[in-house]
Amino acid sequence: MNKTIHPEFLPQTQEITHIIENFDTEGVLFIDGRNKIKLFPLGGMTVNVKSFRIPNIVNKVVYRFFRKSKARRSYEFANILLKKGIGTPKPIAYFENKGPFSFRDSYYMSEQMEADLTFRQLIEIPDYPEHEIIVRQFTQFTFKLHELGIEFLDHTPGNTLIKKVGHERYEFFLVDLNRMNFHSGTMTLKQRVINMAKLTPEVWLVELMSDEYAKLYGKPYDSILTPMLKYTQYFSNRFYRKRRIKQKLGLKKRTE
Repeated sequence: MNKTIHPEFLPQTQEITHIIENFDTEGVLFIDGRNKIKLFPLGGMTVNVKSFRIPNIVNKVVYRFFRKSKARRSYEFANILLKKGIGTPKPIAYFENKGPFSFRDSYYMSEQMEADLTFRQLIEIPDYPEHEIIVRQFTQFTFKLHELGIEFLDHTPGNTLIKKVGHERYEFFLVDLNRMNFHSGTMTLKQRVINMAKLTPEVWLVELMSDEYAKLYGKPYDSILTPMLKYTQYFSNRFYRKRRIKQKLGLKKRTE
């Protein structure tokens, strides 16, 4: 198994390796989904280890010879984000299990961060304390990403952790980092809007984010709101269409 450990954590190489080698039998299960996440103690901190599922037969070859693994991309992107001043849990290590001709599995280890909420709570709890303040600061955070040329392709409700750090002050931390584009030039308005369009189909939230983004971007409110409504509706329709297809094929259980 190939491994890369952040220089800060090299003195703990033995403990880190032990965690990965015993991932299946030790640790506390945190998320059990498409990929599995467990929590482990490391020194005086808690670490988060994401085990990426074994890829299909085609991607076994692709990840072995042609493309960086999701774990490696997560680690490298986290380091890039921190250098650019963007919050994300501290990257610790990544491990890749490769055979001679195919890729098997991979693991990404980072510091476990306890957040106060995610963007999802802002959708589900419209009367959350300081709701508008948080949404506007979140939009400012997103604008900063775009100004730095950072296109977070999984900019979805659960992938930004939010922590209160003072009176009406919040900080934001990106997670689930393996899909990102880093643009050398200025992102277009269309790229920016599409990047925000998967966050929520709720019109009142889209209006609030559009108002704040327009002020930051120096453009009229309608020039942001109109395409935002268009693309949020497009992604919402696509999501429900995919879910209906999966239900018809028996690939997804119906929920009440």
